[in-house]
Amino acid sequence: MDIRLSVTQNQVLSQKMIQSMEILQMSSQELSEYIKEVSLENPVVDIEDGYETPDKAADLVRKMEWLDSIDERNRIYYRQEYGGEDSDDKRLMDYSENVGEELSEYLLHQLLTVDLTDLQYDVIQFLVYSLDSKGYMEESLEDVAGRFDTDVAFIESQLKIIQGLDPAGVCARNLRECLLLQLDREEQQDEVARKIVSDYLELLGKNKLHVISKKMKLPMEQVIEACDHIKELNPKPGSGFDARGHLKYITPDVTVVKLSNYYEILLNEYTYPKIGINHFYKTILETESSKETQDYIIGKIRQAEWIQNCIGQRNSTLMRVAKCIVDYQAEFFKLGTGHLQPLRLQDVAEMLDIHESTVSRAIRDKYLQCSWGIYPLNYFFSKSIAAGNSSGKITTEQVKQFMASIIEEEDKKKPLSDRVITERLVERGVKISRRTVAKYREEMGVKDASGRKCFQ
Repeated sequence: MDIRLSVTQNQVLSQKMIQSMEILQMSSQELSEYIKEVSLENPVVDIEDGYETPDKAADLVRKMEWLDSIDERNRIYYRQEYGGEDSDDKRLMDYSENVGEELSEYLLHQLLTVDLTDLQYDVIQFLVYSLDSKGYMEESLEDVAGRFDTDVAFIESQLKIIQGLDPAGVCARNLRECLLLQLDREEQQDEVARKIVSDYLELLGKNKLHVISKKMKLPMEQVIEACDHIKELNPKPGSGFDARGHLKYITPDVTVVKLSNYYEILLNEYTYPKIGINHFYKTILETESSKETQDYIIGKIRQAEWIQNCIGQRNSTLMRVAKCIVDYQAEFFKLGTGHLQPLRLQDVAEMLDIHESTVSRAIRDKYLQCSWGIYPLNYFFSKSIAAGNSSGKITTEQVKQFMASIIEEEDKKKPLSDRVITERLVERGVKISRRTVAKYREEMGVKDASGRKCFQ
C-alpha cells in the first residue's frame, strides 16, 4: 500500500479583500452609486458632503476655472459641472434648449390633424415608439400584425403614413429605404441617384464608382455627381432628437493643473459623497444592555469603517498612479498629443512596488483632465514599437500620427495601399507589419485605399 502525502497552497480571497478590489476599480460615478446603496443597507452610515470645508471646494473651482480659460473642451465640461454661461457659445446653449423633444413626440404631433381610426392610431403609436435612436423601424411587419390581430397589408399602410412625416427617411427598415424615401421627397427627381441607391448601394459604400459607371453605362462625371448628392442625404434621420437624453457626460476622476513650475494633481472627490458614522448608534452602544443589539451595531460600524478605509486606499492608489503618469509623461502634459512615451502597467507597478493588477484596477474606467482635454487613464499606457530613432522606441499614438501625415500627403486620385504605407513607415524607421497598419487605420476611422479614392 503506497501512501503519499502532498502539501498544496491555495490562496482564498476573503469577502473584504474582494470588496476592496471592487472599490479600487470603481469610477467616481460608480463609487457615488455604491455609497448611496451602502447608506440604504447600513443604518449607521450617514452621507456627508464631499468636502469638509468650503475652502477645498473653492480651491478646486479656482483650478477648474484655469482649465476653463485655456481649452474649449474643458470650457464645455466646466459649464456642465458648474452651470456657467459664455456668450461666445450661445449657439451651443440654444441648441441644447431645443433638443428636448423626442422623435416619437415630434411624429405623433404631426398626426393631430389626421383623421385616424382607433386601430390606426394604436398601430402608428406602437410603430413610432418602436423606432431606434436612428429613426429606423426595428419590428417586423409580421410581428406587429400578429400583435394587433390584423394583416400585414394594413400594418404596411400605417407604416407609409409615418414615412410621409418629417424628418424625411424616418421609419425606414434599412439604409436603402431611408435614402430612397428622402430622394422621393425632392421636387426634381434624380433618377441616377435613385438607381445607385436601389441597385449599387454596396458598391457605393466601397467607393467603387468606376464599377458603378461601367454597370450603368454612364459617364464617370454623372456618377460622381449623383453619388455626391446621395452623400448629402441623412442616413440617421432620428439622431437629432432628444440629444440630451442620450448624452453621456464624462466626469474626470483626476485633474492635473500646471502651476508656475510644477503640476498639481487633484482627486475630484467632490463627485461622490463621504461616508460618516451616525453618532446616535455610538450612543446606543454605551446604554444598550442587549448583547445581540450591541453585536449588530458593532458589526455595522465595522462594515462602514472598512468601506471608509477601502475608499481611502482607492484614492491613495489612484493618486500615486496619477503622479507616476504625470512624472513619466511630462512631455505630453507640456507639449500635448504626439509626445507620449511608451509606458506599460508593469512599469508603473514596479515604480510603485505594487502588483500589476492593482494598477489595472486603479485606472479602469477613470479619466484625467488636463489643459489638453479629458483622457481615459489607459490612454497614457501604450506598448513600444521598434524604431530607428535615437530612443529606439515609439508609441502606437506616434505611429498613427505618422500614418495620418502619410495619408494626408497622398495623391487622392491614387491613394496608398496598406503595403505602401507600411513601406513609408519603415523608411521613417518604424518596423511594423502591414496587418498592424490595417488595424491602426481602422482604429483611426480611415477607409482603405479604394474607399479614399477621389475620382474628380
